[in-house]
Amino acid sequence: MLKSESVYRVDAPGKVTGTALYGGDITPDNLLHGKVMFSNQPHARMISMDTSAAEAVPGVVAILTTKDVPVNGYGLGGPDQPVLVGLGGSNPHADISRWEGDHVAVIIAETETAAAHARSLIKIEWEPLPIVSTMEEALTDEVILHPWHGSNMLKKYQIRKGDMATGWAEADVIIEGTYHLPWQEHAYLQPEAGVGYIDDKGRVTVEFGGQWAHEDREQVAHSLGLPEEQVRIIYPAIGGAFGGKEDMSLQIVLGLAAKYLHERGIERPVRIIWTREESILGHHKRHQATVYTKWGATKEGKITAVSATVHMDSGAYTYTSPKVLGNFHLMVTGPYEIPHAHIDSYAITTNNVPGGAFRGFGGPQGAFAAETQMNKLAEALGMSPVEIRLKNVLREGSLLTVQTPPPPGISMAEVVERCAQEAGWPVNGERLAVNGNSSSFNSIQSLPGNPQSLRRGRGIACSFKNIGFSFGAPEKCDAIIELHGKTQIERVVLRHAGADVGQGAHTAFRQMAAAAVGVDISLVELDMSDTASSGNSGSASASRLTWMAGNSIRGAAEAALTAWTNEERPAIGQYRYVPPRTQPYDAETGVCMPNFTYGYVAEAVEVTVDIETGHIRVDKVVCANDVGKAINPMLIEGQIEGAVVQAHGYAIMENLKVKDGRILNPFLSQYLIPGIKDVPEIVQSVIMEVPDPIGPWGARGMAEMPFLPLAPAIVAAVHDATGVWFDEIPLTPDRVVAKLQEVGIHR
Repeated sequence: MLKSESVYRVDAPGKVTGTALYGGDITPDNLLHGKVMFSNQPHARMISMDTSAAEAVPGVVAILTTKDVPVNGYGLGGPDQPVLVGLGGSNPHADISRWEGDHVAVIIAETETAAAHARSLIKIEWEPLPIVSTMEEALTDEVILHPWHGSNMLKKYQIRKGDMATGWAEADVIIEGTYHLPWQEHAYLQPEAGVGYIDDKGRVTVEFGGQWAHEDREQVAHSLGLPEEQVRIIYPAIGGAFGGKEDMSLQIVLGLAAKYLHERGIERPVRIIWTREESILGHHKRHQATVYTKWGATKEGKITAVSATVHMDSGAYTYTSPKVLGNFHLMVTGPYEIPHAHIDSYAITTNNVPGGAFRGFGGPQGAFAAETQMNKLAEALGMSPVEIRLKNVLREGSLLTVQTPPPPGISMAEVVERCAQEAGWPVNGERLAVNGNSSSFNSIQSLPGNPQSLRRGRGIACSFKNIGFSFGAPEKCDAIIELHGKTQIERVVLRHAGADVGQGAHTAFRQMAAAAVGVDISLVELDMSDTASSGNSGSASASRLTWMAGNSIRGAAEAALTAWTNEERPAIGQYRYVPPRTQPYDAETGVCMPNFTYGYVAEAVEVTVDIETGHIRVDKVVCANDVGKAINPMLIEGQIEGAVVQAHGYAIMENLKVKDGRILNPFLSQYLIPGIKDVPEIVQSVIMEVPDPIGPWGARGMAEMPFLPLAPAIVAAVHDATGVWFDEIPLTPDRVVAKLQEVGIHR
């Protein structure tokens, strides 16, 4: 039996003492240093490249260009991006840069200084091409960025459920909205860094902090033209990821550098460390998007119909955009039963920074539109926003907009009720008023506050999200457990590739392995995230890792215990867990079984708004999260608090500026993320345990869920305080003041 226990993280001692090695800390003997040269061209054709001056710099060992890449194309969604943009290589399309962050060269030198100096001397002549910087421009297809695709519309999904004319006719109230959602930078503590070398078995080896070791291996092997068994990926300590390390950044070029040097008899490792500016310029972001939507409801508060059109900017390359759009498409109607739905969702190619995986994976954008519409409907109907949700949320036997029921174990109603209860918000009738001027709040620390400018408000929102891969994507997770000893088990070794990106996954793995074998946790040793010793775990994404790994660990433990009973020493159990199958959207109707399980969350917030300066303080967040089984409550609280802070930045502060395909603020001094003075005053974590019928020990994944409803809850609270709806985030002070002045609200 697995008991809930807040054991300390297995990686805590190394991180506290500084002995844990991150990618940038790995310093083998005889180390060489690398620098990547970006194209700095959102859209241009390379005419020529001259590396002669760079090659003459003392200490330069090699400069790699397009011609050095065996297979010059990669990408999780298809090999549409060159490893190196340039001339004379294997990819006829690689002479065009479609994003300012495209790589054009890798410089290897004795020192970082020499590599950086050589990079500055490389001369490239570019032919400028028209820059497609907006989704509106892209949809005209006047300039098609990937001609072989035939259109800038990368992907489209549609849902057709019921009869829209009937749905609108049944509605007593109809609310329309247009919502603009911004890019978001992952801003993980550790920028991309790693080492490439040839190991003692002749394998191209890359030590780098990613999210899916075996997918990294596949991508590296593909581009290097090698069998996968000749490539090894090892994950060192990882300082955050949030989806931002799921796609390639330095993995392929580190492997390329190791292979290139080895073939020339240079047996030296290469390390590359990105600066923060390089990181912000060089990896994908949360997708910006626009949602046009219309919701109808009866005077009793039952939703009758929803229509929506989603435009999502996929940027210059595919990355995971089709998968993100799939989630967005499903979640733009919220966790509600809707009898009539007409949804069209588009991923659109531009010359902007690529969009990709980020905590919530399309869910935050969908939830913002859905939950703001629900709050507007509640206001129009004079209903409590809690009551209207409970009238419509998915329950056992409900049908999704894709016309199939969610898997058993739906807890959305219970989660909303518990959140409202903990926040002191009655389920029926009017919620408790919080307007007033009692809150002390200096929006500008160096100036005394003006109490007459302060307004207080409360808001609530809820959401649901898939756990695991969706829409027919192959899903599996491998585990190996070894039992050592003679007459009793003295040592347990768990070999697993699942990545711990800071969330504490390896600690949960250890707890689950101990419970599955029936030993004290002190006997469990971990061999983690090395493709040479572990099977494929799938990625640390989609809130799937504890859920999938737990099921694989249970299977491996059972096999190992059977071998132990048969007196095999050591007793080794290998197991591959494969969950229930999912289905892709039907092209015409959207009908499918999209996911095998879900997580459920609701959040209530209290805010103070300074209507004079436009600053917003989040005073309190109550987050009710159904985790199924709390394996490690302390880690769960950390995930809730971390997600709330990250979503707080998304809602209020983080404002990535992109113009003509170029990021204008690639520094943390310009792109502001929440600091200790900015985060909510109180985050109340409400951990609920409604068992998932097919989760390990009933556990559900939950790491993304607390992110999803926070922004719409904050917007609802700001509306409660000011009477003004904001349909675009982030709610930066200038945007808030401008909107308040526009509607005539002054101090």
